[in-house]
Amino acid sequence: MVKPVIAIVGRPNVGKSTIFNRIVGERISIVEDIPGVTRDRIYSSAEWLNHDFNIIDTGGIDIGDEPFLEQIRQQAEIAIDEADVIIFLTNGREGVTSADEEVAKILYKAKKPVVLAVNKIDNPEMRDQIYDFYALGFGEPFPISGSHGLGLGDLLDEAAKHFPQRDTKDYEDDVTCFSLIGRPNVGKSSLVNAILGEERVIVSDISGTTRDAIDSYVTYNGQKYVIIDTAGMRKKGKVYETTEKYSVLRALRAIERSDVVLVVINAEEGIIEQDKKIAGYAHEAGRAVVIVVNKWDAVEKDEKTMKEFERKIREHFLFLDYAPIVFLSAKTKKRIHTLIPMIDLASENHARRVETSVLNDVIMDAVAMNPTPTDKGKRLKIYYTTQVAVKPPTFVVFVNEPELLHFSYERFLENRIRDAFGFEGTPIKIFPRERK
Repeated sequence: MVKPVIAIVGRPNVGKSTIFNRIVGERISIVEDIPGVTRDRIYSSAEWLNHDFNIIDTGGIDIGDEPFLEQIRQQAEIAIDEADVIIFLTNGREGVTSADEEVAKILYKAKKPVVLAVNKIDNPEMRDQIYDFYALGFGEPFPISGSHGLGLGDLLDEAAKHFPQRDTKDYEDDVTCFSLIGRPNVGKSSLVNAILGEERVIVSDISGTTRDAIDSYVTYNGQKYVIIDTAGMRKKGKVYETTEKYSVLRALRAIERSDVVLVVINAEEGIIEQDKKIAGYAHEAGRAVVIVVNKWDAVEKDEKTMKEFERKIREHFLFLDYAPIVFLSAKTKKRIHTLIPMIDLASENHARRVETSVLNDVIMDAVAMNPTPTDKGKRLKIYYTTQVAVKPPTFVVFVNEPELLHFSYERFLENRIRDAFGFEGTPIKIFPRERK
């Protein structure tokens, strides 16, 4: 299911990053009392009551020639284009400014639901300061305080009223949906065409040719698939060109709709930091992952080249140690036949469920092999384990005290589960719960 999107928009120094952090529940955006400090959009997932949504923190919109203001304006305009609901944030201490009015003009053109928030209303005595904001033409202003966390519930209630109604499923149960993500010009569109066997997607040597997510249907050996090709994810500083109307969030939406995500790497260029960041989106979303090394035909090889490249991938992508690696060439279609079986394997494991009795036998054997740790004289006791969800496989371990299950021992249990049941291609989640 694709989550609705909220964009927080406003001129600089009205507290957008503070509000963003309050809603997300952690300090992601840099907060500093200097106008324009948020230089690019920040994305995160958040939850309010029964609503899951994505939220975008933008740089401010301003009219002037200060450094970065034109880039920040572009970021905000793209965020507006991507959002389902816009929170228009203003500063109650300063009143309505000409910059607020310019932001309002941009929002009028957006034709999206706008919820007007007046920030820095830190106590009830300041509420009289919100009435001037009716003049902006967006209805009732919501008084809030980012520094104290006041009024955010009412604000999110109002925003949630405007969330679009979407079906919980995009495709039938018997369809495997996979997306391709990666830096521009790694050959995602060529790979789609190679799988489809036709020139369905425009292919170009110009980075960023694909501007939106494109769905293609294909049947292979009787199995139905939906392929989502996405716009290439650019590094910070390059993603916000004027022509770049579709951005990272489109790829994140594609990931949300996918059973399996193909992380495409350019064999000619090797692995760079941006590849790891892109792969992290799929891992954090809990999707099955296959690492695809494309343009393998362009690499000079001997009998050790593939093993050496795989070693580098494992070294750089430690968090994707479960992901299979496929080497191929979309251009020559060499080894292209190895891709679909890996997608099937990852998809099956992503939806795999194991019996509780067999699972507990594995866990008890693991504990006998490596006894549970102690902390300050207390030993972790594992009573039983059960699988509570799939996509990804999620396990709850009932223990005496959850804080005694340290990361290292949790990792040990995960490795034992993988040894017993495979789960190649999919992340595994383990949550400790106190048995009462």
